[in-house]
Amino acid sequence: MDVLTARPTAPLVRGARALRIGAVASLVANIGIVVTGGVVRLTSSGMGCPTWPRCTDDSYVSHPELGVHGAIEFGNRLLTFVLVAIALLTFVAALRYRDGQGKRRDLRWLAAGLALGIPAQAVIGGISVWTQLNPFVVALHFIVSMILIAMSVWLIRKVWSVPARPAGRPVRTLSTVTFIAIWAAVWLGTVVTGSGPHSGDQYSIRTGFDPALVSHVHAAAVYVAIGATIGCVWLLRTRAAILLLVVELVQAAIGLTQYHLGLPVVLVGLHLLGAALAVAAATNLLLSVRSTAVPANDSAELAGVD
Repeated sequence: MDVLTARPTAPLVRGARALRIGAVASLVANIGIVVTGGVVRLTSSGMGCPTWPRCTDDSYVSHPELGVHGAIEFGNRLLTFVLVAIALLTFVAALRYRDGQGKRRDLRWLAAGLALGIPAQAVIGGISVWTQLNPFVVALHFIVSMILIAMSVWLIRKVWSVPARPAGRPVRTLSTVTFIAIWAAVWLGTVVTGSGPHSGDQYSIRTGFDPALVSHVHAAAVYVAIGATIGCVWLLRTRAAILLLVVELVQAAIGLTQYHLGLPVVLVGLHLLGAALAVAAATNLLLSVRSTAVPANDSAELAGVD
């Protein structure tokens, strides 16, 4: 099986339920913070709290004088503590986890990476405020969230012991190309955002790039990703490949519609959600195949049952 949820194939002795819940919660929370961060930007609330780590020079919390923008930005900051709590609980669950072969250091490292990624993300967010929402810093803030989403998918596959399907070099190469193309499209999407009208604050600088030009370059990367995914669907005929293709097609439709309608905020928000889902689905596809050269007795390790 190659989807994010599957029945485990190895005996789980202790901490399995907590770690499964933590892994799924990490994925949902990291996707959620992408959407709420988009709300901050799309409502021009990026400087609602004009400093960091305080909201203002004399207060850690928003106050009525900052208006709705301060409330929105401060609310998004509070969600960071939710992510921290989920990440720490997931790490503790990974420390307690035991399967048929004992401790799982791979799960501990993944959970630790997720736990450390949240405060790193908060610091980058603070730097974006210090730099008056510099579009390149904001882009890095977004990309780190995408990395955490990919790591969450990896953790889910491991804790649920989802087996990877044996595949030849052409299929593995094509799945890798698809994964890289998705990431290229996501990164180029941040360039488009940094060049467009939704800066997060009316006084924020833009990249200076031609929005129409970078939009077309971004679209080209999307077309490459869709083409590669169609190849994966044709060769693999798995749910992982089909899921990614569906996400890509919906995402492309939203992207084209928002472009021709002048970037309405609702569609831009949906496009942000689609980007997060595309990264998750592309990661799932990449991890759903393995080399046929690996001996049968090592297949469990590649499937996360080590």
